[in-house]
Amino acid sequence: MRRVAMLSVHSSPLAALGGKEAGGMNVYVRELSRELGRQGVAVDIFTRCQDREEPVVVQLAPNVRVFTVRVGPAAPYDKNWVLTYLPEFIHRIRCVADGEDIHYDVVHSHYWLSGVAALELRQAWGTPVVHMFHTLAAMKNTVARGDEHETSERLEIERMLLQEVDRVVAATPLDRAQMVWHYNANAERIMVIPCGVDLNHFRLIDQDAARQELGVPPHPHRMLLFVGRIEPLKGIDTLLRALALLVEQRPKWWGHVCLAIIGGDRRETRDQWSAEMKRLRRLQGELGIGELVTFQGSQDQRKLPVFYNASDIVVVPSHYESFGMVALEAMACGTPVIASDVGGLRYTVRHGETGLLVPQQDPQALAEKIALLLDDEPLRAKLGQQASVTAQRYSWSSIAREIRQLYDDVICGEPCLQLPVAG
Repeated sequence: MRRVAMLSVHSSPLAALGGKEAGGMNVYVRELSRELGRQGVAVDIFTRCQDREEPVVVQLAPNVRVFTVRVGPAAPYDKNWVLTYLPEFIHRIRCVADGEDIHYDVVHSHYWLSGVAALELRQAWGTPVVHMFHTLAAMKNTVARGDEHETSERLEIERMLLQEVDRVVAATPLDRAQMVWHYNANAERIMVIPCGVDLNHFRLIDQDAARQELGVPPHPHRMLLFVGRIEPLKGIDTLLRALALLVEQRPKWWGHVCLAIIGGDRRETRDQWSAEMKRLRRLQGELGIGELVTFQGSQDQRKLPVFYNASDIVVVPSHYESFGMVALEAMACGTPVIASDVGGLRYTVRHGETGLLVPQQDPQALAEKIALLLDDEPLRAKLGQQASVTAQRYSWSSIAREIRQLYDDVICGEPCLQLPVAG
């Protein structure tokens, strides 16, 4: 049986989606690990502890364990501080391996911080490293504003990782091209393997039943949905402005359309809100759309299909996404997606087939596409049906088989040959 040390240092695969450090990467690590376990691979996921009440070890699935490593403050904090605690984090992982007399065949690291730890473990164990960035500092900086820019330290570490790790996984051909362009990476060592979706979980369910569960009015009321972290790069402000334009230009929709935003923490008081949450709340009031928008906070993964199926449109207005897992989950539920024409969303959402693409940070263009789908029910139904069919190509079972083949190749020292890309 192959054994994999899966590193997700700064965020836990057990966290609720939409929290401060919980997004698509958490879902990826959790679901890939579960499927690898089903396929006979033993996976130990290592993540730092953010809550002292969390158990040290959780049996996530057959053959899959999550170790919450207690280093540094047991709370969310600036991800760049994690570097300070990496030596102790690495030491704790080695203690686990030594204590259980485990030999890992592969270290699979996620995000640049985990990549640093992975290289240290490779030096100690002689174990090859497969790495996935999920986002790139160079790309985030192209759309960042003010103090949102990533540090030069992160840029240099990512450049180093692209030169040093044994293999890199890119979610799309564009993701790989950006690594080559911005970091002068060797494309031959980068494998394009897309993200997957749990087709048993994200599936079609009756929309009326989903709305009844959530307390959303039945048709002709329309529901828009956003899912993701509350941060500037997600473009939520563009969505709020688009909604304001929609009801201004189409008064018939006032009171008959709502926007649910999944992300953040509903338990937080006003003085605990992040700077971005405060900015969005102010904007909501300034635009006069307070009664049309609800902030739902983070949600358990088990509840997300209900939200997707209750919605008429899922909007992904991000300034940058390396893949866009929210879009794929919505598609699997048969809900059409309107997304920014950026990054991996260009591959995940097929314009005019499974959804619509719009220029980023363009509220008027977004409002027009929302109006188009709200007005044209046959088109909306057609896009949703085609989205569901397309999503079937991204099952985690097929994605995990490609990852397993990559593990086998890197363990055996085989040359990097590109495998067929799902979709």
